[in-house]
Amino acid sequence: MSVDLIGFLGVVLVAYVVPGPDFVVVVRAAAEHPSKGRAAALGAQAGLCVHMLAAAVGLSAVAARSPAVYDAVKLLGAAYLVYLGVRAVLAARRAVRKRRRADGEASGAAEDGAPSPAGLPEAAGAGVPGGRRSGFSQGFLTNVLNPKAALFFLSILPQFVDAGGSPTRQIFFLGVLDVLIGVVYWFGLVHVAARLRSLLDRPTVRHRWELTTGWLFIALGIGVAAAA
Repeated sequence: MSVDLIGFLGVVLVAYVVPGPDFVVVVRAAAEHPSKGRAAALGAQAGLCVHMLAAAVGLSAVAARSPAVYDAVKLLGAAYLVYLGVRAVLAARRAVRKRRRADGEASGAAEDGAPSPAGLPEAAGAGVPGGRRSGFSQGFLTNVLNPKAALFFLSILPQFVDAGGSPTRQIFFLGVLDVLIGVVYWFGLVHVAARLRSLLDRPTVRHRWELTTGWLFIALGIGVAAAA
């Protein structure tokens, strides 16, 4: 089996470095908790495995030749991204209202001379579990509902396949290599993004982070839906 590994590795690295829905999901999850970020990364790569298997057995070819199937997957993926964005924006607004109520109660308690339970700072990750299951499902669904990932395996991988060998075996080989490279890349990104947690201890920063990532999800979803 002879494949163009140098060219393939270059394309894969560029594909990972360019930010997309997976990037936003993994960074956001890692900022909440490192274990959730790693779970989101593994979920994204599990979704990639689905596309790899589909391409190897020819299912992606069927989907790519059927505009109805492609559009359905695209709209599902777009809807899911918008759902994640709306949920993040609403969570940010709820947090602001909750903080304002707590500040009001603290002010009333101070006037009465009672100790203020709201005086203790609430860390960004305090009391929040790793959320591995949530992170994994978000990464998996974001990737598996991305038709561009399926088209990558269908249209890009065959360009690096040796015509004299077994296309299925070579696609599996390149696909597994792609997944492993992604795991290393995502885990490195999680390590960097997890450092944001110290900044997110500040309520104002956390509020802006939630709003920014939420609206970014919504923008990505609209972009996916509008893409030709």
